[in-house]
Amino acid sequence: MNGKVVTELGTKVGPDDVIHYGGQRISMEKKRYVLINKPKDTITTTDDPMDRRTVMSLVSAACPERLYPVGRLDRNTTGVLLLTNDGDLAKKLTHPSHGAEKIYHVTLDKNVTAKDLRQLVDGIALEDGPSAADEASYVGDSKSEVGLKLHMGRNRVVRRMFEAMGYEVVKLDRVLFAGLTKKDLQRGHWRHLSDKEVTLLKRTK
Repeated sequence: MNGKVVTELGTKVGPDDVIHYGGQRISMEKKRYVLINKPKDTITTTDDPMDRRTVMSLVSAACPERLYPVGRLDRNTTGVLLLTNDGDLAKKLTHPSHGAEKIYHVTLDKNVTAKDLRQLVDGIALEDGPSAADEASYVGDSKSEVGLKLHMGRNRVVRRMFEAMGYEVVKLDRVLFAGLTKKDLQRGHWRHLSDKEVTLLKRTK
């Protein structure tokens, strides 16, 4: 460290310290947090063997560090998606015991009954166990558009909940993830999080 051999365990390293190990200089990667408004027809993966468009192509110019999506959005689901190289934060936000809060705007193929709206909160039996939303309400005056708030992050859970009640999801848009919204962010565009947003994310329970 800084030209000296360190033998003491627990030696603290600061951002300005120069570390060499095995003749190689070790660089501490800067933590990056990038928010995108994901468009349709985009795969949430870092690599696709079928060469389809991935979210990584949208953020290729964002920073030199390699980013990873936090959780997943289906190919045809649009909206808020966070990418970062902060593994600890990503793990925290996707952990089943305290998954991040998500709000979806769901457009269905027909009007949703008030009874089914309540059922979404009471819980629906799916093949991998019961699923329940924290809140469910109509969006505006339309009975075929529903706002859904939930914390769980199971695969295609929103689509499967509605399918179990006989509805087909026509459009699915995530409008909020862990307090982050797509406000002023056009579809297919990205932005870096502010220091304040990062601090609030790290405080997320």
